[in-house]
Amino acid sequence: MSAATPAAPLVEMESISKDFAGVRALDGVSLSVRPGEVHGLIGENGAGKSTLVRILDGVLRPSAGQLRRRGAAVAWRGPGEAQRHGIAMIHQELHGVGELSVAENILLGREPSRGGFLRREAMAATARDCLASIGCDLDPWRPFRSLSLAEQQMVEIAKALSQQAEVLIMDEPTAVLTQREVGVLLSLIGDLRRRGMGIIYISHILGDVLAVCDRVTVLRDGVVVRRLDDLSGVTEADLANEMVGRALSDQFPPRAAPGAGVVFEARGIVVPGRVDDVSFALREGEIFGLAGLIGAGRTELGEALAGLRRRRAGSIVVRGRPCRSGSPGEAIREGIAYVSEDRRGTGLVLGMGIRENLTLAALRQFGRVVVGGAAERAAAARQVRDFGIRVGRLDDDVATLSGGNQQKVALAKWLEVRPAVIILDEPTRGIDIGAKAEIYRLIHRLAAEGLIVIVISSEMNELLGLCHRIGVMRAGRLAGVVEAAAASDRDLMRLAAGVASTEGTP
Repeated sequence: MSAATPAAPLVEMESISKDFAGVRALDGVSLSVRPGEVHGLIGENGAGKSTLVRILDGVLRPSAGQLRRRGAAVAWRGPGEAQRHGIAMIHQELHGVGELSVAENILLGREPSRGGFLRREAMAATARDCLASIGCDLDPWRPFRSLSLAEQQMVEIAKALSQQAEVLIMDEPTAVLTQREVGVLLSLIGDLRRRGMGIIYISHILGDVLAVCDRVTVLRDGVVVRRLDDLSGVTEADLANEMVGRALSDQFPPRAAPGAGVVFEARGIVVPGRVDDVSFALREGEIFGLAGLIGAGRTELGEALAGLRRRRAGSIVVRGRPCRSGSPGEAIREGIAYVSEDRRGTGLVLGMGIRENLTLAALRQFGRVVVGGAAERAAAARQVRDFGIRVGRLDDDVATLSGGNQQKVALAKWLEVRPAVIILDEPTRGIDIGAKAEIYRLIHRLAAEGLIVIVISSEMNELLGLCHRIGVMRAGRLAGVVEAAAASDRDLMRLAAGVASTEGTP
């Protein structure tokens, strides 16, 4: 990108520090954003990115340091005051109200009224104007919950513009978007830059960072380790190495050969309107990827195998025994475990401690009398140690962990159950590159212990580096199965798009 415009900063954070219960999360961090600039903020999970922008957004107060808005010292008393000063944030997990309309979300708390009555026509007109300013023509009375994630994000941006925001913080804005939607969003960010808005862009997708940012600040363990004011010649590998403080050339562990015997078979699986006659067989210790475009049926297939979605036809065999898998509980008893792509919504129990989350799947083994007792605590401590989960105390809320550590908990809890098959849906979504490498090692460890691991992922390079074989879904059918070591992302895309013939054997 071009060099940053030499203008006075819209906002500055000077030597910001933040302590939580005596633990320093940020230590002397400084960051600024100028008009018409996209400033990238990167770092591993737990590096301090979220803490820093929550201070700028008014959710947290710094323990030390100074905020400045157009050169004047400020101290927010809450998010509302930050908003009134032109600071807006679009969170990774969108905060729209599903039951309200698009217009009601855009103008929430600022609805036009006269004589105590809502002016619906004025509300719709304002919402249309805000949406039109970003090239979006959504019906203002359409329910927010009916929108795609990309459309919901557009509504959040329109809301920020309606608040006269000059500084926009975007937290992982492309994490759950398709490639086409990413292109639209990056184009919109370029348009906002040209209008003079300052943008702080947080992302683990380093290609997007290089595509859209003018400058980049790298955080590690709560401190700034690098400022890159000129991104000319900077590569994704350069950014990754700065983030983790080491080279990541060995991101994917070497593949150990799977066993010879077939342990798992799916035969003619049918889910009405989603999955059509899918069959494959997997060997002990095999890592099997499921690729495909959005809507191809990957997640629906995984859910059907794990008892989360009803099958109209087809059978499942584990270790030679037919399985009903009519419900998640039944599937678990038959040796099939599932980790959802929504780890915070369904993969973990937020509000519950780390210990309980680690042992919940195997609660029967500890018995009602000793829940919370020595056996359960020892099992949780062993999982924390073996999986390298960074925690304060075992009884801390699992929601306090970073995304990478939450995903480790979601994986580790199944070791006590010892399933034959574990299905992982988007296991590294929203996780930084260093944590990804750790998750890959854990997946290989599970496979080395004899588990079959089915990995559903939108990242083709991830599947190619991680798996033994990859099945490619298209329109609910298995378009082909390839040996990962001999395939390329082009091969996978051709199968996914229907321009290549079936390869390999299921």
